[in-house]
Parts: sequence; structure tokens; C-alpha cells
Amino acid sequence: MKLIDSHGRRINYLRLSVTDRCNLRCSYCMPPEGIPRLQHGDMLSYEELYRVAQEAVSLGVEKIRITGGEPLVRKGLIGFIEHLATIPGLKELVLTTNGILLRELAQPLRDAGVQRLNISLDSMNPATFSTITRGGELASVLDGIAAAEHAGFPPVKINMVVMRGVNDHELLDFAALTLTKPYTVRFIEYMPTLQDSEWNSHVVEGHEILSRLEQEFSLLPLVSAEMAGPSRNFKISGAQGAIGIITPISGHFCESCNRIRVTASGLVKGCLFAHEAIDIKPYLRNAEDRELREIMRRIVREKPGRHHLVDKDSEYDIVAMSRIGG
Repeated sequence: MKLIDSHGRRINYLRLSVTDRCNLRCSYCMPPEGIPRLQHGDMLSYEELYRVAQEAVSLGVEKIRITGGEPLVRKGLIGFIEHLATIPGLKELVLTTNGILLRELAQPLRDAGVQRLNISLDSMNPATFSTITRGGELASVLDGIAAAEHAGFPPVKINMVVMRGVNDHELLDFAALTLTKPYTVRFIEYMPTLQDSEWNSHVVEGHEILSRLEQEFSLLPLVSAEMAGPSRNFKISGAQGAIGIITPISGHFCESCNRIRVTASGLVKGCLFAHEAIDIKPYLRNAEDRELREIMRRIVREKPGRHHLVDKDSEYDIVAMSRIGG
């Protein structure tokens, strides 16, 4: 079975947020004071999250990404992943983390069935990292990456949100990581999710990132896999790893978007920046499976053709990334 939206895109990827909580306070993700926490009864239980995943796969989803907040802070996650990994028809089970707790959990995650990890890392300078994350320790993330390698994970994907005047001077250093390590380093344009009036001054557009890299390295274009997401991928000549550039601002990749997302509170969204969302908690708690499947089909049918984040005169709400799963 295939899920096809009204724009002809095949939807085969579900981002499943298991918590709104995080052990960091990254400046581009949430305000300094954090966000009000969901109450226990407002969050989907693991049983409900599993049911969502099971029905999504039955409709044609082949890849599930576990997100948060920071997914590793939720108790009982390993057992949930073990259950999730048994769903017939699920081809990819992956997880995004900030890496802070990965040193202790890398091997349990691998044993439970996670196939690949994406790790958020916005600076390799301890002071800059602490500033961006409002107190995070870089050493913990680096230890987590090492633990992932030791646990036998495929080479990690490292996600760097590029911010002018904050960490963009580290572009070449991050790219150089791929010379001797088989990492995929992905550079992501800064997005105005918190309605910062000065957001545009932080954006380093994808074409500039690429130009700055090409001044130092010879880059070879790579072909992306079917479920690899919106990254334009390259390889430095002779390097072990790869580089990706993700351009949500300067270069809409919406025409190839293949995902829907479910938040920790049970909101189903066809787009990260869509105003529209459907609360599926009532359907999970009171309805039959067919009604739940129809809600998910409806989200796919109504999935917008593109986001309007930077359109002139467009209005959008503050996006609490920790509640939506980025």
C-alpha cells in the first residue's frame, strides 16, 4: 500500500515525537525560560505511540524517526523501541538525539533495534557549544558519538544548524571531520521558529555554505537514497564521509517532502510549519483502528504543497521545536 498526497508525493516517513522535554535549551529551539511542560495525561503513552506507528506502517510508512524534545530523557524508551522494531513492514527505525545521554544508551539503543542515529552538534568549541545550548557540555556529546561507534552503529549523521556570527566560522572544521571519519555532516539553514525579529541576520543560505566549502575543498555531488530526506549531498574528493546541505529557507525542498509527524501530545501534522493539526488522542482512546487510519489518510490528503514561512506578509506561530520533533 502507498500513501500519496494531493500533490503526488509518496508519504513513507513518520517522525514520531515521544516527549516534549529536553536536557538542553538550544537558542534556536526554545526561549531561554523553556516552554511549559506537558502534563503526563496530555502525552501519548507508549501503547498509544505504538498504535500510531503500527497503523502508519499498515498504510505505507516505511521509515520511522524517534524524536523529542530529547527522546533519551523519557523513561522506558528502550522497551518501547524493542516493541516498535517488531512491526512488520517497517524498513527503517532511526533516532535523533542531542547526544548528551548517548554514552550510556548507545549500546541499549543498538540492541533494541535502532538502525541509525542523527546527532545534533552545532559547535566543536566548548564555549560556543555551551552558549548555543545554554549550558550543555560538548564532551558529553563527543563521548556519545564514540559510544555509538563502539556499539556498532553505522556512521552517524551530524546535524549543524549554521548561524552567522555564532558558529559559521566552524563550517570548514565540520566539513573536515568527513576527511578521516565516515560521518555525514549536514549543514542546516537557521529557521525563524521563535519569531526572532533579527532572524534573517543569522541565516547563512545554502548557496553561501556551498561556496565557502568549495573554496577549500573539491566537492563531488552524490545521489540521495529514496528515504534520505531533503539534504543535497556531496563528498569531498578522497574523503571517507559525506556532506549534506539542507535549505528550508533559501531553497524549498517541499516538492519532495515525504513525511508526516506526530507530536508527543498526539497532534498529527503534515508540515512542520502548518497551522493545521489533528488531535488523535480521542481517536486513540475511543475509536477503532479504521478511524485512526482515516485520520492519518486525511492528514496526508491535506498536506500542503509547501510551507510559507518566509513569504511576504505570511503569518506563522512560534514553533516550539521541542514539542514537534524538528
